[in-house]
This record gives sequence, C-alpha cells and structure tokens, in this order.
Amino acid sequence: MTAALGFKRLGLAIVALVATGFGALALMSFLTPSESAREAVKAQIRAVTGIDPVLRGPVTVSLFPYGTVNFTDVVLGDDRYGDPPLTAERLTANLQIIPLFLGRVEIADISLLRPQIAVTFDGSGRSNWSALLETLARTLKPSAESTEPTMSFSEIRIAQGKIDVRDAAHGVTETLNDVALSLAWPSISKSFGATGRVVWRDEPLDTSVNIGDFLSALTGGRSSLRLRVAGAPGKLAFEGAMAGRPSFKIEGALGADAPALRQALQWLGQRPLPGGGFGRFALKAQTSIVGGSFALSGVHVELDGNAAEGVLTFVGDGRQTVQGTLAADALDLTPYISTARLLAGNARDWDWRPIALEGLTGVDLDLRLSARQVTVANAKFGRTAVATNLRGGKLNITIGESQAFGGVVKGSLGLAKSDTGADLKAQMNFAEVDLENCLGEIFGLRRVEGKGTLAFAIEGAGSSVLALTRTLNGSATLAGRDGSLTGFNAEQLLRRLERRPLSGGGDFRSGRTPFNTLNVALKISQGTVLVEEMRLDGASVRLALGGTASIPSRDLDLKGMASLLTSVTDQAPAFELPFVVQGPWDDPLMLPDAQSLIRRSGAAAPLLDRLNDRKTREAVDSAIRRLTGQPATAKTPSPPAPPSEPQPTSQPAE
Repeated sequence: MTAALGFKRLGLAIVALVATGFGALALMSFLTPSESAREAVKAQIRAVTGIDPVLRGPVTVSLFPYGTVNFTDVVLGDDRYGDPPLTAERLTANLQIIPLFLGRVEIADISLLRPQIAVTFDGSGRSNWSALLETLARTLKPSAESTEPTMSFSEIRIAQGKIDVRDAAHGVTETLNDVALSLAWPSISKSFGATGRVVWRDEPLDTSVNIGDFLSALTGGRSSLRLRVAGAPGKLAFEGAMAGRPSFKIEGALGADAPALRQALQWLGQRPLPGGGFGRFALKAQTSIVGGSFALSGVHVELDGNAAEGVLTFVGDGRQTVQGTLAADALDLTPYISTARLLAGNARDWDWRPIALEGLTGVDLDLRLSARQVTVANAKFGRTAVATNLRGGKLNITIGESQAFGGVVKGSLGLAKSDTGADLKAQMNFAEVDLENCLGEIFGLRRVEGKGTLAFAIEGAGSSVLALTRTLNGSATLAGRDGSLTGFNAEQLLRRLERRPLSGGGDFRSGRTPFNTLNVALKISQGTVLVEEMRLDGASVRLALGGTASIPSRDLDLKGMASLLTSVTDQAPAFELPFVVQGPWDDPLMLPDAQSLIRRSGAAAPLLDRLNDRKTREAVDSAIRRLTGQPATAKTPSPPAPPSEPQPTSQPAE
C-alpha cells in the first residue's frame, strides 16, 4: 500500500509539472510579442541559409500548446534571373520547447505548404537559383572571425508542392506535382539529404538524394552522391561522386531496371523502335556524365531475356544519340519481329496494313552487336556480327558475317520512313548454304535441296507490304549443286510419256528430280519477275524454263522444256517435252504440253493434222451441232493453226 501511495504521489507530481509547463507556455504566448517572434524567426532563416525571406502576408504566433510561427505568402529570392525561385502559401516555423522556457525563440524545423518551386535556365546555363546557391555557399562556409553562436535547424518539410523545370535552350519543360519531401539540412553535419515522394508525368515516384559534402558541392568541389528513384515505370539507383570544376561531372555505379522498357520509354517521352519486344529490362554499369554525354563502361544489360556486355554512350545535348558495342553469348531476336506481318490473315496474300515507322525518328543509333548464336523465329544463326545505324529516320542493318544455314551470310538491309510510307533496300549474299533451309526460312519455298549460293538486290517503296511488292525492282541469282527438286520426278515422268504419250497425266507433283547444277537468273521490275535463265542439269534430265512471276499476286506463269538424256554428254536429247508451270508459287501446277504429246502418238497425230484443216474442222463442228440439236452459227474466221512441229521418225502406236 505504501508503494501504491508512492506511485500515486509521483504521478501527481508529473501531472503538476506538465500542467505548469503548459501554463508557462500559455502565459508566454501572451507575453511574447508577435513582432519579436517574427523577426527572430526571419533572423534565424537568414543566418542558416543566407536568404532573407519576403513575407507578403500576415504572421501568426502560437506558443501553446507548442510553439509555431506561421508566415503566409512567402517568397524566397527575387525575379532578377527569371521566376522567383520559391513561393509558398504558408511557411511554418516549429520552435524548440526548452529555449522557449528560457525566453529564446529558436527554430526546430520548417514546413512549407503548397510551395511553388521554379527552376529556369537561360542560354548561358545560369539558373534563377544561382544567386541563392552562391549566398547559401557563403553562409555555410565556416568563418574563423565569427564568434556568434550558430543558429540552426535541421529539417525542412515540403507538402503539396510543385516543381517546374524549364530550359529553353534545350527545349526542356517538366513539372513535378504533389511534392512531399523531407530535407535534412546541413546544419549539424556536412551532408544534405532529401527523401519523399513526387508525381512526375502522372506516376508517383519514391525519391531519395544524399550529398555527402553539401558545401563542397555548392562551390564546385568533389562530393559523394547517392540517388534512388523507384516507381511503377522502373527503378534507378546511383552511387558515386560529383564535381563542378573544371566542368560538371558525375561518375559512379549506375543500376536501372524496368518491367517493360517500351512503356518506360513512352513514359519518358521517347518513341521506341517499331516492332515488338522491349519488355523486361535491367542495366548495370560504371557511369561517367560530362555535360550532356553519358558514358557507360563495364555494361551488363538484359532485355527480353537476352544478356550482353560492352560499352555504351548516350549523348543528349542536341539530337539524342546512342552508340556502343555489345557482345552476347546467345540472342533471341524473335520478340522484335513478332508484330511484323508479311502475309495477311489468310496466309496467302501480302499484308495490306500500313507500315508503322514512327519510332525511327526519335533517336539516332550506332550499335555494333556480336553473338555466338542468334535465333530469329525458326531460323538459327551461328556466330554473327551486326552493325545497326539509325540516323534521321533511316535504319541500316549491316551483317558483317553470319554463320547460317550451313554457310556464310553477308549483306545489308535499309528501311526508311518516306512520303510513300516506307522505303526498302536490301542486298544479301548467302554463300554455300543449305538451299532447303535457306529458301524455306526466308521465302517459304521448300522445294530445292542441295548446297548453293543465293544473292539478291532489291528496292521498293510503299505504305504496306502489299504496296511495296508492287514497286519492287532488282535482281536475284541462284547457283546450286548436287541437289534435287522435290515435288516431281522429271525422269520418271519423261520416260513414261516417251513410251506412252497419251497414257494420262497421273500425279505430276510427287517424287524428286536430282541435279548436278542449278542456275537461276531473275530480273525484277515493278513487282514482276522476269526469268532470264533457269536451267537444271542432271545425270539424265535437263530442264530449262522462262517466263514471268508476279510478286504481288504470288503466282507463276512459266514455260519450259524438259529433256531426257541417255548420258550427261548428250547433245541431242532422246526425248523432249514442253511444259508449263502455273498457279500460286507455294503450290504450282506443272502440266506437259498436250499438243506435243498428241504429235508423239502414232494414232492421234493424223487426227491432229486433220483438225488443222479448216474444212475438216467445220464439218466436225456441224456434225456435233446436229447431234446436240444446237442451231447453226455464222461462220467465223478460224484462228491460225499452231505451227507444226517435226514428226519423230518412229512413233509407238497407242
């Protein structure tokens, strides 16, 4: 009971002490003049920052239950160099309690409500904050002659603020809204820190900045720097040092990542390259920033599951330019062509949708990339070196050398935005490649086997893939060896027709036709392919074709001659048969010339000769009409008879 009574007395004493304190504060609030509190607060702000605040509104002082001095309509700095650096709806100085009991007004911290912070730069790079920062540097510099006690406060809080940054020389205008920051003022230690949240381009960002030696940084000396920014678009972290002399420079370790680089670039106001990809992104590098140039060394970058290392340079002063060299073990470029469609939904016609190339005009790019293995859709490439150059909206991709399709690929591809939509130029050489894989992956043609060399040079312009195919011009050559054409057996077909010309067609689209050499030369003009040479030489068969093919409609109209040989050195073939190839190029129809087969038939050849006679043809027509009951028609001039062909010396009877 004695202990309980002791605790009760102790509690009463504490309550009495607190009540006495509050009573003293209440009494002091009446005894302390508002003007003296106002001047004391202004003097301390001036002593700590060197800046004399301009108070354009009323001032209120409250010392109970805790000491505060409120200033309304406050301005820091002047407008001699542009907009006033800072205006605030209200500045609140929270006072320290213990000095109040001793009759002194000392600031514990300062709060700014709805401040408007303007940062503007003129053509010389001087900002409206330059004079204030110079004043602040002089104030923070220790003075040996000063004997006055240091008036200090350690924290400045900003609530519901707004920061406007304008640089007319570089075309920069940015606004940060809903700024909520806590500034650790360098009154006790040398460092300066700011933590809190800002909203930039409608995205809230958690931000923290720490400058190790604030005075040195203000005077152009070297100081440590740490920066953290995190939000939905991505994260950025930097740790290093900064210096302002002889020129502004930042160097240190940089890390950045984004769940979707394409969305992050769009949020930053950049136009990503056309196509797909640009998803998950991560970057680590040693960074050196001088002026508007960013140099990254020891780069480790990851994008869409691909990882590469090298060096990068970004120049943002004037036109934005990215340069660099990267090396990777394996690259999968499939995501970047995933949205590119050459064919329409039916997979038989060219795509008619407009070609989107807006992303080519946002930035200049000079990038060299090498990889041990590259994957593009179903195509696999070995060791590959590629140089990509993008300047003024013109994209050029140069393949220095790529081990692909069992051979070597070299060439270049150019794509540019134009008044017609897109300009395309391509020049490629595939040396000693597997023709089935090469032609199949590039053109979807899987009817040629063997090794060979393919070269083509084309150019065209159009607003869509379909429009572009109508303007294609160029040439192409193919030289193959020791292979075969799949889809028909020319030797078997010729031998059967040699024995029985009218035995019926059967299925011409099966089997294989081996060849020793295959030579093709094509000329392309306005989307039409002229076959200048197409010759196949095999051990027992020789094929020669000519004609045209339409790229826009994707069909063939070819005529050829198939020759059956008894030996490779035969000058006079044992049997020759004209034929035609017509229809879509992915599934053409090959038909032998019917008239030639009839002429080879001993029984049918005389009938063909008689039908070439006008009187015989009219008599047969009249007989058919009488049998079918059709009325007689006026006689019309008969078409000219087809040219006669030499008769074989001996024909097997059908």
